[in-house]
Amino acid sequence: MKEIEIDSLNSQELYNLLTSTITPRPIAFVSTKDSSGQDNLSPFSFFNVFSVTPPVVVFSPVNRISDDSKKDTLKNVINSKECVIALANTKIVQQVSLASGNYDSNIDEFKKAGFTKKKATLIDVNLINEAPVNFECKVTQIVELGSKGGAGNLVICEILKIHIDENVFDHDNKIDPLKLDIVSRLGLSWYGRTSVDSIFKIAKPMSSFGIGFDNLPNEIIESKVFTGHDLAMLASVDSIPAKKNKESLTLKTEEKHILAKKILKQGKIKEAWEILI
Repeated sequence: MKEIEIDSLNSQELYNLLTSTITPRPIAFVSTKDSSGQDNLSPFSFFNVFSVTPPVVVFSPVNRISDDSKKDTLKNVINSKECVIALANTKIVQQVSLASGNYDSNIDEFKKAGFTKKKATLIDVNLINEAPVNFECKVTQIVELGSKGGAGNLVICEILKIHIDENVFDHDNKIDPLKLDIVSRLGLSWYGRTSVDSIFKIAKPMSSFGIGFDNLPNEIIESKVFTGHDLAMLASVDSIPAKKNKESLTLKTEEKHILAKKILKQGKIKEAWEILI
């Protein structure tokens, strides 16, 4: 295990290390206005949701490492106390990247990156028409984490209204992650996308809690066939199922484990237990 002392890295090296390890990160594509009404657009990957009641999201513009200066987005929200936070999908990600350029404050990134402005209904900031999701937000608090380059500024936003493209919903009126097609930020120049190959489901424990590793039979916990992933699936049941019939498979223990492992790969936990018990 490689050990890295924080003091051994400069700000840029630490930035590269943190953004390459804490991944993937959702992208907040933030629309703001300055005191003269000039529009600004910029993406931030230090972003997430932190509360439901009230609905609160937080993004963090980091002070520029080159000269310790604050970014235009931060200056604007300090002044106006409002913003629109949009999400980026693969259709617009190249434009989002273009908008991230270090343009002068008098440059309109809507025009620079080819986005269409749409009036918000509750705040005086423009929505990004091409984005699949827009959140109208009021800024409730800004927490400065430092003054040097690389220091974050937590912009705490309460969502007032949500605009969602109707095409991203499925037939049950739930958001389909493949239709939403959101991209995420990784380190350096890497991005991630939502695809069939990149997403998967994990069933929650079958009750409020599973039996856990400590209640698995010794022959299962000590098996050389099962991985921690497999054992966690087996340990997610609220109790070890009773065998449906008294007949047992004429297989050796390892053979049972191999067969159960194949069934676990299909997500069939109860069926795997029926082989094991």
